[in-house]
Amino acid sequence: MTSHIPGPDLPEKRVIIIVLDGAGVGALPDAGLYGDDGANTLGNVFKKHGPLELKNLFSLGLGRILQITDDKTGPPLQACYYGKMSPQSPGKDTTSGHWELAGLILKEPFPGYPDGFPDVIIERFKKEIGRDVLGNIAASGTEIINKLGDDHLKTGYPIVYTSADSVFQVAAHESVVHPDLLYAWCRKAREILTGEHAVGRVIARPFTGESGSFMRTAGRRDFSLSPPGKTLLDHISEAGLHVAVIGKVADIFAHRGITLHRPGGDNNAIAGELHYLLDNVKGGLIWATFGDFDTVYGHRNDSKGFALALEDFDYYLAAFLKKLQKTDLLFITADHGCDPTFPTTDHTREYVPIIARSSSMRRNVDLGVRTTYADLTAGASRWLGINMPVSGNSFID
Repeated sequence: MTSHIPGPDLPEKRVIIIVLDGAGVGALPDAGLYGDDGANTLGNVFKKHGPLELKNLFSLGLGRILQITDDKTGPPLQACYYGKMSPQSPGKDTTSGHWELAGLILKEPFPGYPDGFPDVIIERFKKEIGRDVLGNIAASGTEIINKLGDDHLKTGYPIVYTSADSVFQVAAHESVVHPDLLYAWCRKAREILTGEHAVGRVIARPFTGESGSFMRTAGRRDFSLSPPGKTLLDHISEAGLHVAVIGKVADIFAHRGITLHRPGGDNNAIAGELHYLLDNVKGGLIWATFGDFDTVYGHRNDSKGFALALEDFDYYLAAFLKKLQKTDLLFITADHGCDPTFPTTDHTREYVPIIARSSSMRRNVDLGVRTTYADLTAGASRWLGINMPVSGNSFID
């Protein structure tokens, strides 16, 4: 069992991690290897749609991170730490990004399939589900559903596709394939996709609607690989503390090390669940990933929607900050970039912001550039008094 340093107040200490999915803050030095030179998700959204009403994020240093505010032009800073982080893991995937935030650094990237999956995989999948498939190409989810949706309705064959990310996605209309059957098919795909073909996630994509107006539903389910080593979540739960997560965070960590899982949904639903957890979880870890920035806006090149979603989050953040207790440590970060102004609809290889806030802080600290996302885990484990091996370095005193 992982231990924690004894102390009368430690069970009441909390770490709250908020991930703004896809909210990168500038291209990494190796971005060119991924075709992402010039990517800057938040910076480019500001350029195109600013100024934005983000007084709470700016008061926590976001404007300083993006170099668009300073002591004269921005609002007064709360006592906080702010900077940006570079990943050590290769790639630009949701799974690898979240795992590194939780202290697990990958040495090799997940496999990608820009030309579709090999016959050996597709033939095994077809045999398991007892029918043919459509697609097997790299494509935008909304586009491929509109393109192949009519054929799917006629044949009953699921639509299989991927993207620049390491994903095997299966889409089916709910009137043709019940979501429960779709989930069962995805579990079969997860069993097939191992070894050299161990993609990061198998994703079920149920949709509804009629020809020309198909819509993906909230029934998405992710079937991730189990992390190959212990994460922050494992160590905290083994120390006897709460690990409460919202929505797809549970799927990303294969439901491991989690003591409480609340349903997700859109950003508004996630905000509601986070309010619930802040009111009811008295110690340990709370983790919420706001996914709309990535799935609804970044992947659809909707920079205006991204900007409005940032303003909505800033409104939510005001209430979150009011609920923080003296023994709370709040982190706000991201897992990768997903620049909605970029020519593609894929993730982008970027730095991510790191903001830390606690009422026990007495000054502002510019953290500069951290060399791994795992610095967050180092700080979180130190705050909670968790004795665990950490790849990163804590910036929390």
